Amino acid sequence: MQTDAESPGPLLVAHLLGPLDDQLVALLDALDDPQWEAPTIAGTWTVKDVAAHLLDTQVRKLALCRDGRELPVARHDPARDLVGFVNRLNADGVRFFRELPPATLVPLIAASARASARYHLALDPMAPAAFAVSWAGESASANWFDTARELTERWHHQQQIRLAVGRPGAMSAEFHHPVLACFMRALPHWYRDIAAPVGSRLDVTVEGDGGGTWHLWREPGGWRLVTTPIGMRRAHVTIPADIAWRVFTRGIARADAMARSRVAGDQVVGAHVLQMTAIVG
Repeated sequence: MQTDAESPGPLLVAHLLGPLDDQLVALLDALDDPQWEAPTIAGTWTVKDVAAHLLDTQVRKLALCRDGRELPVARHDPARDLVGFVNRLNADGVRFFRELPPATLVPLIAASARASARYHLALDPMAPAAFAVSWAGESASANWFDTARELTERWHHQQQIRLAVGRPGAMSAEFHHPVLACFMRALPHWYRDIAAPVGSRLDVTVEGDGGGTWHLWREPGGWRLVTTPIGMRRAHVTIPADIAWRVFTRGIARADAMARSRVAGDQVVGAHVLQMTAIVG
């Protein structure tokens, strides 16, 4: 059995944060009043709520990580309930920033985006990050992974806004592929309890521009993401490009994702990927 398969290396995407947020600011500048209040697939949030969330999380992270400020969150205990902690922080931020008019909100988003891009570009990508990427099962992460996670957050929330107002965009391979590549880092953790013979392989294909095929290999110690299709293929899942991001961010019903995707081979192994979540909350 081949055992020298390589795992993917660091995903270096800090240079994409600025251009991606430039597209966000241009999008928000073009919205009319009814579009700001349009519902999105992000639960009960409107377009304005999502925009407020993007400002809140960026400002908060700069305050914590760049400026070393302690924020007033003592009533929460993230060690005991990470998802609840994050959801409460997000709700508090949205309630505050959504009260700003668009003429104030958009320039603040633009300014914080520029500051955030500079911050991430200045980081040593291999140094320890301030926050671990918990949805990938990590208790400690390198900066490159936290920055890649930041790209997925900025990208998928912008896509929620675009979907709500009918403004397609940001699906170019330049952004789409690294976002998907970051999401796929969750596969080994997500499959940790899924049994399959050692040497089995799951292939996950996302169609369209920026898509690709990712390989998850079962070795004696568990599942591992690998760069080449080694071993015996156990299952192959094919997901349309327009729903892949929604699958991994809780933006589509699982039954709908299953109906639109194709699962070949072992149905238990293959279909499990359509329940994967690569966000916190």
